Amino acid sequence: MQELVDLNADAGESFGRWKLGDDERVIPLVTSVNIACGWHAGDPATMRESLRIARDAGVAAGAHPGFPDLTGFGRRALAMSPREAADACLYQFGALRALADELGVPITHVKPHGAFYGLTSREPEVAAAVGEAVAAAAPGVPVVLLAGPTADRVAERGVPVVREAFADLDYDETGRIIIEPNPVAKDPRACAEQALAVLRGAVTSVRGGEVPVAADSICLHGDRPNAAEVARAVRDALTAEGVRLAPMREVLAARGAGAATEAGRSATAPA
Repeated sequence: MQELVDLNADAGESFGRWKLGDDERVIPLVTSVNIACGWHAGDPATMRESLRIARDAGVAAGAHPGFPDLTGFGRRALAMSPREAADACLYQFGALRALADELGVPITHVKPHGAFYGLTSREPEVAAAVGEAVAAAAPGVPVVLLAGPTADRVAERGVPVVREAFADLDYDETGRIIIEPNPVAKDPRACAEQALAVLRGAVTSVRGGEVPVAADSICLHGDRPNAAEVARAVRDALTAEGVRLAPMREVLAARGAGAATEAGRSATAPA
């Protein structure tokens, strides 16, 4: 079983007087948090408060840019060219980074939200454009993409990529996640079991097939009604199996060191 992984959650998704999620309870249970940047959810005050909670809990903070769709919570598809997607990402990343700079919080990663995430999963050129734009604006900051062929292709272009899997979403036979328009409470134990399955290298699809998965980070959704209970169950299950939880940057560094070690062994192996 994989011994090191990041556990991330979406946060900062309230807007004005409309409250969604429980950042105070969820954020301390994960190692990285993705903070909404105002387009699909969030506002400056919410963004600031989520950054503060992450800082005080010692949790890595990242940007969670989405489509400009407050009514649909960014889960309705929009068409964007690679350049438009990159600009949309940078615009929102910049807004969060300004608040983070004032609080002394580094932005450690960028993860597209909802239908924007789906677009990056389906369109390698969009994913690459987003990743390259982030890398140009903030060298070394990775983009979080669904573990699979698109993430691999973007990484091959030299873009820092965090490969992600999900504890609380179902998978179809092709390895794509099935997004719920309105998330409902899920069995925390079932989510924990799926997280463990990810670390064993494969999850079960909705049709019962085996879907191979190799991930650096496991996500759970902060807008789920029982998100804190799911987060606690997943965290407890992973640590009970001896899995160490660490922020994305540490996981990527370990992955890079491991790859270098394997390359060295191959180079020195007898012919």
